[in-house]
Amino acid sequence: MARIYSISVTNAVDGVSSTCQACALSTQVSSVTCVPCPPGHYIDENTSQCTECPLNSYLVSHAPLGPDACKPCGPGSKSDKERNSCYSDCLFTHTEGNVSLTFDFSLIGSVGTLMIGPSFTSKGTKYFHHFNISLCGGQDHLAACTDNVTDLTFTDQQRQKGEGANAVKTFICQSTIIPATGRGFHTALSSQSINLADTFLGASVETKLGEIKMKPELFPPTSKRVLDVNFYYKSSDSTSSCDSGRSVVVTLRCNPEKSIKGDLSVPSQCPAGTCDGCTYQFLWESSGACPTCKEQDFHQIEGACKGGQQDLLYMWNEPKLCTGGVAIPEKKTLACNGMEFWIQLGAALGTFTSVLLVFLICYFWKKNKRLEYKYSRLVISANKECDMPGADSCAVMEGETEGDMEDEVVFTKPSLLHKLKAMTSKGTDGMFENVQLNNHSKALVWS
Repeated sequence: MARIYSISVTNAVDGVSSTCQACALSTQVSSVTCVPCPPGHYIDENTSQCTECPLNSYLVSHAPLGPDACKPCGPGSKSDKERNSCYSDCLFTHTEGNVSLTFDFSLIGSVGTLMIGPSFTSKGTKYFHHFNISLCGGQDHLAACTDNVTDLTFTDQQRQKGEGANAVKTFICQSTIIPATGRGFHTALSSQSINLADTFLGASVETKLGEIKMKPELFPPTSKRVLDVNFYYKSSDSTSSCDSGRSVVVTLRCNPEKSIKGDLSVPSQCPAGTCDGCTYQFLWESSGACPTCKEQDFHQIEGACKGGQQDLLYMWNEPKLCTGGVAIPEKKTLACNGMEFWIQLGAALGTFTSVLLVFLICYFWKKNKRLEYKYSRLVISANKECDMPGADSCAVMEGETEGDMEDEVVFTKPSLLHKLKAMTSKGTDGMFENVQLNNHSKALVWS
């Protein structure tokens, strides 16, 4: 057991220290000393070594030991290389059912500006509220608001770059602008620059993210065909009216009638951008806020077939609610068969069918004639072979000899009218030709 009665701490304010903080140990075997961890690394409890935070997470300031020191980034965001903060890379994807929408907000631009006013002081001085909004990018694309009231030696170009003595660089900032007109200054004055958002929480189509809740009634949607995408920000700076700091919601809305850069606006009910001083809401309408185009966003139009060629045109669906992405195909020309081809084909088929019908009629008529002749011979043969009992001859008249029974069969050629009657007759008698039997004394005729 070891008991510590006193500890001497150096490099501490007033020579004392109130708490002890764990440190990472050096990896050298010969030296057991505390070493600072690189940015985005936490101290492992078991090994006392520096461990990098996982991808798309950032290290919380004054973090505890272990992996709990790394907090994951919100939806639609990613971490920087140092794992110090999260930001949006301007790409956002939303999937609902079988429909997936992809947004690319890089076309809008990294920083947007909005001037609200004018407003007037009690003495009649005109001023404006100026907002700078950094939509995408990390620490290299932050918005800057300067305070040039105390330092007027900087040029206008330096002030625009945020090189003033009191520059605020963050995701969203606000400053008060006093125009030079009527004040005797060569340039406008920028003062009271404040930080509204220094942390990007994430992007979502929902109206709430974490503890921040927007009011959709402040920006009524004009169309439900494309969803709005909300960017949520937060500031850790607390005020007298906002103990947990300020929060900002930037709503991106697809509007084909706007330009790619678009326009920023504030709610009409809250002309200062906020109704309670803690939550700010902005609407950014732009054609660049529309989802990227896909093949489902255009349709094909087939032109008329002229001279054996047909044009295929492609047109965007109206209204066009997409930008970038798949390009519309160019006009195509294909070979086709017009109405003349189908008319010629129909005439050829009709002629072939007519010839085939005539051939079939002739064939079956000739076959019917053969069957008619065979049937007639069969009937005559059956009548000759009569087997009446006790009779030596059939139909022998007195005075006739047996030699006279050798009848001669004579076929008479039927007329055309008789043929038509024979073909249309339902009975069997009309199917036969006239058969005439002649002998020396009498003639017997079958019809």
